Amino acid sequence: METNELNVSMTNGQAVLQEAKVLVENLDFWYGTNHVLKDVSLDIRANKVTAFIGPSGCGKSTLLRCLNRMNELIPGTRLEGRVLIDGRDIYRNADPVMVRRRIGMVFQKPNPFPKTISENVIWGARVNGYKGKENDLVEKCLRKAALWDEVKDRLNAQAYSLSGGQQQRLCIARTLAVAPDVVLMDEPASALDPIATAKLEETILQLKERYTIIIVTHNMQQAGRISDRTAFFYMGELVETDATDQLFTRPAQKRTEDYITGRFG
Repeated sequence: METNELNVSMTNGQAVLQEAKVLVENLDFWYGTNHVLKDVSLDIRANKVTAFIGPSGCGKSTLLRCLNRMNELIPGTRLEGRVLIDGRDIYRNADPVMVRRRIGMVFQKPNPFPKTISENVIWGARVNGYKGKENDLVEKCLRKAALWDEVKDRLNAQAYSLSGGQQQRLCIARTLAVAPDVVLMDEPASALDPIATAKLEETILQLKERYTIIIVTHNMQQAGRISDRTAFFYMGELVETDATDQLFTRPAQKRTEDYITGRFG
């Protein structure tokens, strides 16, 4: 589990990895009476790509939305347990707006605003009071999202004029403009063709140098290509988490092996 590289202390008899960027502790979550997540505990390492895998309905996307408090916008939901970012509980004495600024989200389908390419990038930063040079920020974020060279001569064109893959990278640039620490991605390539998917994956690998990335994916080949660590979920439970190569080649749990080898899911 790579604990030799980390400062480990003991809390409630469990090893807590002190250098985790995100730490989930004994998390339970309900939609009404539906118990969706059950006693989930895991750590997310800084400047790594962590993939959540598992069959549909196992709680992957629900957990992702718990990490930036988006689920609490849904009536009738309830959460127990803790989510810590850099050691701070984001559900206790924390402004949810600031939480969502620090923990950005890229959704399954590209959702650009009906504005120009440039306005899409700068909009969130402007709303959050950005006072710097907007043109510089637009270029910086488009470069980080590996989109600048493709759009630099048409920044005033409508975002909807871009291809699906370009729109998704534009949404990444928009997320980066508000200076998050963590970027959540909920199946960001599911609506893209193979060429656009490859470009998006290349972008993700570049981004982890500056950001902590958490991605939900149904594509195990994608998880194998881009993630450093993988967490396998089943029926609301975290079955196993480990370095991706370890989990895919030598899983500790039979349920993980059965899922990876296609015996179910």
